Amino acid sequence: MGRIRVLVVDDHRIFAEALAAALAAEPDVEVGAAGSAAAAERALERAAAEGRAYDVALIDADLGGEAAGPGARARPGGEPAEEARRRPPPTVPPPAVPLSAVPPPRRPGAVSAVPGAVARSAEQVRAEQLRAEQARADQLRTDQLRADQARAEQLRPAAPQPDGITLLGRLRRAHPGLRAVVLATVDDPHRAARALHAGATGWVAKESSLARLLAVVRGVLRDETHLPPALLTGVIRELTTARRDRTESERLVDTLTPREKQILRCMVAGLGRQAVAERLYLSPHTVRTHMQNVLGKLGVHSTLAAVAVARRAGVSPAEPVVPPSIASAP
Repeated sequence: MGRIRVLVVDDHRIFAEALAAALAAEPDVEVGAAGSAAAAERALERAAAEGRAYDVALIDADLGGEAAGPGARARPGGEPAEEARRRPPPTVPPPAVPLSAVPPPRRPGAVSAVPGAVARSAEQVRAEQLRAEQARADQLRTDQLRADQARAEQLRPAAPQPDGITLLGRLRRAHPGLRAVVLATVDDPHRAARALHAGATGWVAKESSLARLLAVVRGVLRDETHLPPALLTGVIRELTTARRDRTESERLVDTLTPREKQILRCMVAGLGRQAVAERLYLSPHTVRTHMQNVLGKLGVHSTLAAVAVARRAGVSPAEPVVPPSIASAP
C-alpha cells in the first residue's frame, strides 16, 4: 500500500488541527483538512481534478452542530449569534463638518474682512447655515444606515450546513471510491446504523488513540468495516428493525394490483391526480378511486404516508414522460 491521502472534515478547529498534525507525522499518510461541508466538497473536487484523489475522509458526526450552548448558532467568524445580539450596536461618531462650511459669527452691519468683498446679507448667512445643517443631517442618516446594515449582516444566521452523516452520503455519491470513517463524540447505535446506510465503513470515537484510528483507516482501505464492539449489538438491532419495516412495507405493496402499483409509482414521483390521469389515460374520477384503494391497502390516510411506505419498500418513482418528437429522434 502506497501513501494514504486522508481528508479530515471537522469544524472544531483545535481538534482538527491536532488530529491532522498527528496523522501527518506518519510516513505513509498525507493529510488535508476542511472545516465545513462546502470546504470538504471543494477539496475533494480539486484533488480529483488534479489526479490526487483522497482515499479516506474522516468526518465529524456533529459537523455543523451547536457547540456554544443552546440557542447559540456558530457564525462564520466563530462568534455565537446570541452573543452578537447582546453586544450593543456600533456607535457612529458624528461626521466632522469642515470649518469652511460654517460661516463665522458676524455682528449686524459688520463689513467683510476680505478686501474688496461686499458684506453678505443676513439671509445669505442663514441660507449657508441651513445648507451646512442639512449636509450634516444627511451624513448622519447615511452613517446610521451603514451601521444598521452592518448590524443586520452581523445578526444574520449562518446558512445551515448538513450534519456529518448527511454529508457523508453526499460525498460517497459524488466520489464512489472514497472510504468514509465517522468521528463521534458519543457512540449512538441509531446514528451508526444511519452512517453505515449512508456508506460509512468505520466509526471511531474521538477519544480513541491514534493507533486505533490508523488501524481503522488502513482496515477500511482493505474493504473492512470497523465498529466498536460496544456498538455492534445496537447497530445490528437497528438494521434488523429497518429491514423488518422494509419487509412489512414490501408485503403491503405486494397486495396492490398492477394498476394500483402504477398509481403508487406516480404518487412517489409527486404527480397529482390530474397528471396521473393524463399519463395513464384515465379519468380523474377513476384515478381518485385507485388512490383511495392504495391508501386503504397500505393502511395509511394520506398520500405522504403512502409515499413513505413505498420508499421503504423500494418502490421507484414513475419514469418521466418523453415527448414523441424526442423519443423518435435518432
